Amino acid sequence: MHRPFRTAPHAFPFLSSPSMAALDTTAIHSWHAHVYFDAASRDAAWAFRQVVDERFGAVIELGRFHERLVGPHPAWSYQIAFDAARFDDIVPWLVLNHGALDIFLHPNTNDELRDHRDCAVWIGKSYELNLDALAG
Repeated sequence: MHRPFRTAPHAFPFLSSPSMAALDTTAIHSWHAHVYFDAASRDAAWAFRQVVDERFGAVIELGRFHERLVGPHPAWSYQIAFDAARFDDIVPWLVLNHGALDIFLHPNTNDELRDHRDCAVWIGKSYELNLDALAG
């Protein structure tokens, strides 16, 4: 018999600290998934992009196919942008179908630095971002 997981109120004392207060998930208005690639994986990245567009094209925005470094990204990339309400449809599919491509996933909450530095998720291998590109 499985019992529901219950957490004692004191189990996460850091959430009671003003500097570590739990964030309201309704602050997430959209998500960006950045698909990383290089010269060797370029064709796979393009093919994956086409499959993503065929499957989700009506509910996503595909960004430019950058064969150069842009923003904080340490690899060539393109962006898949989608509304927060589509997370449950899109992210599990990306997790299961990304193949050898690495994906950097972050929310958009109007705090660009925190979204990229503290709230990101990696599908596949993780990379070190150039966070200086977000300072402005």
